[in-house]
Amino acid sequence: MKKLIMIKYGELSTKKDNINYFLKLLKTDIEAALTGMEVSIRYDRGRMFVDPLENDFEIVAKKIQNVFGIHEILIVYEIPSTDIEVIKESLKELIEGYSFETFKVETKRSDKNYPMTSVEISKVLGGVVLKNMDDVKVDVHEPKTIIYAEVRQDKSYLSFECLKGIGGYPVGSLGKGLLMLSGGIDSPVAGYLALKRGVRIEAIYFDAPPHTSEAAKNKVIKLAKVLSTYSSYVKIHVINFTKMEETILKKCPRDYLITIMRRMMYRISERIANKNNCKCIVNGESIGQVASQTLTSMYAINQVVTIPTIRPVACLDKLETIDLAEKIGTYKISIEPFEDCCTIFVPDHPVINPDPALCEEYETAFDYEELIRECIRTETIVKVDNSIDEKHVSIL
Repeated sequence: MKKLIMIKYGELSTKKDNINYFLKLLKTDIEAALTGMEVSIRYDRGRMFVDPLENDFEIVAKKIQNVFGIHEILIVYEIPSTDIEVIKESLKELIEGYSFETFKVETKRSDKNYPMTSVEISKVLGGVVLKNMDDVKVDVHEPKTIIYAEVRQDKSYLSFECLKGIGGYPVGSLGKGLLMLSGGIDSPVAGYLALKRGVRIEAIYFDAPPHTSEAAKNKVIKLAKVLSTYSSYVKIHVINFTKMEETILKKCPRDYLITIMRRMMYRISERIANKNNCKCIVNGESIGQVASQTLTSMYAINQVVTIPTIRPVACLDKLETIDLAEKIGTYKISIEPFEDCCTIFVPDHPVINPDPALCEEYETAFDYEELIRECIRTETIVKVDNSIDEKHVSIL
């Protein structure tokens, strides 16, 4: 019996005529996740199989767990037959190396013309276990071990190990978006959720030295490093926002500082997005969380762009977002005490219901178009990849 890693697609299986497009991208993403490891990958519309060759099965499976588009990962034994007697003998051979108290058998058959139903196959294979192992019982509710059996067109598979994938669609399968990445908790979670829906992300970070520190920028790079474990790399467009921010501070009423600042960030983000073929802006705004995230504020700020704005965490409360941040590995970085430019310049009483007409009036006090052009001219790009090498950051 050949030992392999079997991948179940989950949501991808709902795709019909264009499923091959998604599967090719999934294969590419898996290869990227396994960079430096020699593997063999084959797939059909139902399953993908990874042969680690000389690599460790557990290490390969663990790396694949961070690839979007995968529902389940099983370490399987491939049987070159669908004959039930051959499957029984194979199971008998395999259980000699296992020890467990309770179990159940879960069977799937892709060939509906097979002479036995899935339930019948499970009963027969369960009988093999009971006959050949001492002190073992069937428990269909909370078994210590689940034996997975799958009968396909010309082969069968047995497995004792199943890992949950993270679901979603392969990264890049549904285009590219520009993530407004700050050092906070919400924006990296928003980036992760966008990646999960197949959107490759580039990031934009608004740097404001000396008001923000180099440590604040490095914090954002570390967050991008975590996100790159789910997408192989992230490009960060670093914008020097100092002159824009200082001008807004001098020219605009204090209660409108954040509103005007956000409108400028949106304008810059739209232009960077268009220049880099990004079809949307992605950010971590959550309805009502701060003054700039009331519906009225979002309306006033969003008016300055025509590109769609995606807010994946808009309807989550803070605790839900924190739970996700802890799950994906960004939370501890996000709470490091280095503030971004929005945090530093928050007025004591920011407007929560800004008037778009007033925003336009206040913006006539300075030549923001020239400032925007200067921001874009001085842009630097940092590429962060998912390698374990310390030199995972490059300046483009």
